[in-house]
Amino acid sequence: MSTPCQRTQEGGALGLWRVSSEAAITVAAPVARGGARADLDATDTLDLPCPSGPMMPKPIHLPVLRPLVSAAALALCSAGLVDAQSARQHSASSGGMVSAAQPLATEAGLRILEMGGNAADAAVAAGFAIAVVEPTMNSIGGRNQILIRLPDGRIVGIDGTTQAPWDYDYDTAPQASYGYPVIGVPGAVAGLMRLHGEHGSLPLAMVMAPAIDLAENGFRLLPNEAGRQGAGFDDVLEFPGSRASYVEADGTAYDPGDLLIQRDYARTLRAIAAGGHDAFYRGEIAEMMAADLAANGSAVKLQAFHDYEAVDARIVRGSYRGYDIVGLDIPAAGTVVIQALQALEYFDPDAYTDAQWAAMAGQAIGLASRALRANRGDSSSVRATSKEHARLVADEIAAPNGSRRDGAEGSADGGEAANARFGAAASARALASARVRESDRTRGAGELASPLPPRMDDQGHTTHLTVADASGMVVALTQTLGPNMGSKVVTPGLGFLYASTLGGYLGRMEPGQRARSFISPIMVLRDGQPVLALGAAGGSRIVSGVTQVISRVIDDGMNLGGALEAPRVHMNGDELDVETTPGIGWSPADVGDMRAIWPELSETPRVGAFSRVHAVMFDAGTRTWWGAADPDWEGSARGPRR
Repeated sequence: MSTPCQRTQEGGALGLWRVSSEAAITVAAPVARGGARADLDATDTLDLPCPSGPMMPKPIHLPVLRPLVSAAALALCSAGLVDAQSARQHSASSGGMVSAAQPLATEAGLRILEMGGNAADAAVAAGFAIAVVEPTMNSIGGRNQILIRLPDGRIVGIDGTTQAPWDYDYDTAPQASYGYPVIGVPGAVAGLMRLHGEHGSLPLAMVMAPAIDLAENGFRLLPNEAGRQGAGFDDVLEFPGSRASYVEADGTAYDPGDLLIQRDYARTLRAIAAGGHDAFYRGEIAEMMAADLAANGSAVKLQAFHDYEAVDARIVRGSYRGYDIVGLDIPAAGTVVIQALQALEYFDPDAYTDAQWAAMAGQAIGLASRALRANRGDSSSVRATSKEHARLVADEIAAPNGSRRDGAEGSADGGEAANARFGAAASARALASARVRESDRTRGAGELASPLPPRMDDQGHTTHLTVADASGMVVALTQTLGPNMGSKVVTPGLGFLYASTLGGYLGRMEPGQRARSFISPIMVLRDGQPVLALGAAGGSRIVSGVTQVISRVIDDGMNLGGALEAPRVHMNGDELDVETTPGIGWSPADVGDMRAIWPELSETPRVGAFSRVHAVMFDAGTRTWWGAADPDWEGSARGPRR
């Protein structure tokens, strides 16, 4: 290997890395999912030339390529750190862990941990960075939900969800599928500011430096990000601020490997770094947002920005085979994961094949997702996460036999009823109708349907990151714009996209209401100690991916890498959708086993279609954090070197 890239003394505390034209770097390619139990440490690597200038050929697999790369952004080519700077999807460290959907965001969080920051600092750094480098999936103009375990064992949540203004009138407000009418009050900045203000330890300017650097100096687009920008290109052309931010000077879309520089975004981030929450919601940024929105017919006024605060998120709890499951209540979907797992607890996974268990898990998730639509929070969530309600859900799951987990309490005829439905070869439609009748019977009087329109279920444009530190602080953070590129709108001079919230995108929204979704950051604990923390992107498939990964770890004893690599299923309405991508999906024999249980079945051979999970896991015996990034995506997992 030729001479590696050399570090310079520029850039203050963070430092900069200068790339030599002769050097090479090692980049980990996504590991093919050849089986359920992949070696956690296995990575496939390839050597590519380091960048030497702006005219270099555009490599496709590199997260960032430019003459100067800040260490806080991604020191890909540093002396002695070639392997450490590769885009590894599995990692282990005693000093903590960062798993995120884009390697530059992972690196931003990692550098903050290595500079002495805690998990909250690192999550804020990664949260702002990923808003810059994965802008089609999330933004500071979007929303987030944050679940935090503190070093003393307390668990708290932050709701930074987009909101309808308090004077919003759905009946008179403009309606649209994108554009200014769908913009609500952004919550992501408030969520990140509260996370830092209440739980961080480093100065905000230091924590935000990686994101500012990435926006100011640019980064090379990964293939999927370029593809999503291309998919939204025609809509983006309609808005001057969006054209300035996401269209090349010659009027074309950015290609994979192109350098994306976002100087307006950098100026906005600098203002937030200097002024915090008020700089965004009460200062010049708020005035610019309000003026632009007012000029284009939006229902969001300046006072709505002044009124917005990130609030406490309600914590919901359940258990699964001796493990505590902790998530966030509405407007997040933690109740779905808990309800599905607690229903599956009435069955013994060893009594079924892997494919049969997946079909049963898909049903449990589908039933729990349906219940979310009728859940108004508070007492509804208490019922949804109760063991008694889980028993009712379990009774509705069609299985090859009526066996249940040894020692689990069930209804008198639960196993026999499920087996009878299966034995009679009842149609999937008939079973679905029975489930609807049961849902109607158990629904509380006066409950309303959730404002989650069916079309939103197909939206998979979100991002998730999970961070842990050596003290035991853990942060699971999901951030989103809604659909690809959200509203497609950028206010001229500010540089960031707004999320889709109003205008009918989420159905009817009442004054002050926050956007409901399937976002579901989750923590798994035992005896109060962290075992697993995770979340996902993928619309309604978020809860499917999260639930199945937890089951793989607890029921199958898989390591984290294997759990993320295993194929998944999703109940899409009354249809069981199964992952059949060649080489990584379910086999034809597996699909046959599932179809025997649930005849109404579809096959989807598309990478990334079944959510993208990013997670960390703690081995208490060795005091080691393990991290894994979903192999269907372009993310990475990294921990500090100790």
